[in-house]
Amino acid sequence: MVTAQAPHGSRSVTLTVADVVEETADARSIVFDTPAAFDYRPGQFLTLRIPSERTGSVARCYSLASSPHHDERPKVTVKRTADGYGSNWVCDNLAPGDTIEALPPSGLFTPADLDEDFLLLAAGSGITPVMSILKSALSEGVGKIALVYANRDERSVIFAGELRTLAAQYPRRLTVHHWLESIQGLPTVDQLATLVGPYRDHQAFVCGPGPFMDAVHKALEFSGFPRNRMHSELFKSLSGDPFADAPDLEISDAESASAASAVVSLDGETHTLDWPRQHTLVDIMLAKGIDVPYSCREGECGSCACTVLDGEVAMDNSEILDDEDLADGLILGCQARPVSDIVRIEF
Repeated sequence: MVTAQAPHGSRSVTLTVADVVEETADARSIVFDTPAAFDYRPGQFLTLRIPSERTGSVARCYSLASSPHHDERPKVTVKRTADGYGSNWVCDNLAPGDTIEALPPSGLFTPADLDEDFLLLAAGSGITPVMSILKSALSEGVGKIALVYANRDERSVIFAGELRTLAAQYPRRLTVHHWLESIQGLPTVDQLATLVGPYRDHQAFVCGPGPFMDAVHKALEFSGFPRNRMHSELFKSLSGDPFADAPDLEISDAESASAASAVVSLDGETHTLDWPRQHTLVDIMLAKGIDVPYSCREGECGSCACTVLDGEVAMDNSEILDDEDLADGLILGCQARPVSDIVRIEF
């Protein structure tokens, strides 16, 4: 029996495992009973606190494969990786009745409008957030959906039965393209471009291993997809402890005197605040009691991504953003410190 300890931080929730579903030989879905106020958007993820004999715990992010519009209970789907401590622990240890600590749902890999037409591209366990978007759009939207799903072989296809059922239920709206490496080899940029070309007016959402995502991005660009119609999800293992509450800030008089001015738009509200240059935007907003979106505070998950509308910031770690993201003004609030005297930011 796995029992979560007392919550590690004020944002934590304790989830009870309702069911464990064996999806493939190396992938399992963990279905949760959840608190009443557990809300999430299609494509978001959970951060789970996993026990560790060496460090006490590790934090791992797993996408919600369920749909808030379609499924009664939320679930994450976890695929074993050869050296993945978190994925193997989840698959080997969690059983119905167990409890585990989690952070609230987070992530920006979520559609703004479920009525759009979607091109969804996934490889391996990258299907998990894509499946959430797919089921939500079919349930609540009116558009057409094309799914390109790559796997090693037929036995590796997660949600194979569910995809067959959905394709039969929505024959005029859902098209599923399976790509099996055992038969077709690894997909090339040219082959992917041929697949995605007919859908260049769709919203594209991409999740999978790095090489797959690189090939898909090149194929989308080659096929003329506009930058604002391409959305990607990428996870890194978190090295810190996102469950710990942010420390109280001690701001000196000198820091206050030289602070920049920040005008931040968040959830329809505008906040004007002093931003001392030695502190990150997320830490300052938390100190002001503002419910800013964040998860890892390490620049590794993208939950705090926002856009600089005016002014300039510097970032300690921006590896998960590409050059085009940076050119578009996208920043990570947990890594950003002000350079200019006035900065306008939108979440």
